[in-house]
Amino acid sequence: MTPPHDGTAPDPWDAAALRLLDDTYTFVATGPRRHEDWAHDVRAVMHRSVDDPRGRLRLDRDRDNDVRHARPAYPFAPPPAPELRSRLYPLEAAAAAAAVAVMAEEWQAEPAPVRSRPDHEAVLADARTLLHRYGPTAGYWTNALTAAHDPAPDFVGAGLARTPSHPFATTEYLKGLDIFEDLGVIAVNDDEVGVFWSFGAY
Repeated sequence: MTPPHDGTAPDPWDAAALRLLDDTYTFVATGPRRHEDWAHDVRAVMHRSVDDPRGRLRLDRDRDNDVRHARPAYPFAPPPAPELRSRLYPLEAAAAAAAVAVMAEEWQAEPAPVRSRPDHEAVLADARTLLHRYGPTAGYWTNALTAAHDPAPDFVGAGLARTPSHPFATTEYLKGLDIFEDLGVIAVNDDEVGVFWSFGAY
């Protein structure tokens, strides 16, 4: 996690990210859009080779993991840019927010899925706050297989445990951690790409 730069309370975007996703194994980062094919920019974010254009908070528990000396994108194993889009499906904005919201869940041992939480509207509001950054013309993509034929799947109803996806995470067993599932949302506008990803590991 990158703290606020000046030591003051986090701004609303940072606060929403912390409330929603700081307690789960997630990756949240934004980078600049520099290519017509934004897959190159997504890979740059996954490799941590670019900074957030606005200096906003990042959630990245593996940023200083020494595994990254050998696997710079860990825990990702992103495909080459020409193949990256083949693992992604477009999402409507509301569905993208719902997918980000369920990243607040644990993969296999969630006692309170978002759909049953009394504050589920607040959870969804935080997710919408995060995506609002990218503006009304942003496009959204996910690796969730349920979006292959429907750009508005019910992520909240399903939850993480019932959302299969194309894997973007490494399948290697490194430092005693085996990553077995992942769910991602990518936000793209003319200037930025945002990467929101949840990992299931043991």
